[in-house]
Amino acid sequence: MRVYLGSDHAGFELKEHLVSWLKEQGHEVVDAGPAVFDAVDDYPPFVLRAAEGVAKDPGSLGVVIGGSGNGEQIAANKVEGVRAALAWSEETAKLAREHNDANVLGVGGRMHSSEEATRFVEVFLATPYSDEERHTRRIEMLSRYEESGELPPLP
Repeated sequence: MRVYLGSDHAGFELKEHLVSWLKEQGHEVVDAGPAVFDAVDDYPPFVLRAAEGVAKDPGSLGVVIGGSGNGEQIAANKVEGVRAALAWSEETAKLAREHNDANVLGVGGRMHSSEEATRFVEVFLATPYSDEERHTRRIEMLSRYEESGELPPLP
């Protein structure tokens, strides 16, 4: 599977680890940067490129990494066609795929050990979308809202 990664300085070390780990697992890795550690860099240039890569490459997935992962997840969600979810446990990584068909995972490099974060990514990549009608219905409501700006009807 092709996996796009992007980070900032706070996620740089974890990103570098994940690039190596993903390659060892047989994945094709697209590293959107940064290429070198810069303590004052900004995440949007790197994260938006990773998210755009996923949006333009059906079947691929992405991982965006920062200190908390919050800003990176928000940035990735600005890209049309991306559904990014923040993982803070194996269960949230699994549910991001299973219930939300997320295609980008946000991870906080300062919030978790390298081993924990790697496991979140492993679970995310291995979990398929459930394709349950209730989840599909909800995703479609959000997609329609993004396209039209009209709120879904109340039940």
